[in-house]
Amino acid sequence: MAHIHERIDFAVAVFVVQKDRVLLCLHRELQQWLPLGGHVELDEDPEEAALREVREESGLEVELWGERPPFRSPGTRALIAPRFLDIHTINPTHQHIGLIYWARPQGGQLRGSRQEHHAVRWCTASELEELQPGLSPAVEWYARRALAELGSASGAIG
Repeated sequence: MAHIHERIDFAVAVFVVQKDRVLLCLHRELQQWLPLGGHVELDEDPEEAALREVREESGLEVELWGERPPFRSPGTRALIAPRFLDIHTINPTHQHIGLIYWARPQGGQLRGSRQEHHAVRWCTASELEELQPGLSPAVEWYARRALAELGSASGAIG
């Protein structure tokens, strides 16, 4: 994937929650459990990137959770705000500004991206502690927070 900028890129991370489980993937290259996500491409906004990445990496269609300002005007489209933002180092010369979203599944059939992941799995809060390799503190915090905020969502997909 080409980078938009050599020092900093915008990336989305989507924590998909179904009932009391959050969807995580074991990233093939990084060898870490992560949420679904990736770079925001030049021709898309962050919402489009989040929906595309989830669809490509999991086969699921999701609804992003969050607040959208209630206005429309010529030349302006309100976007759902990410739940959190962070900046994290990818390597000594490159960082990502992470737009962290929560989402609920709306359709599709769960399947992993063999090119990108060794595995994808739904995890309860207690199962987060059992994952090997272990979660980074940031991913664990976001996953637990997403479960706390969306954990009562109903519906079963995949």
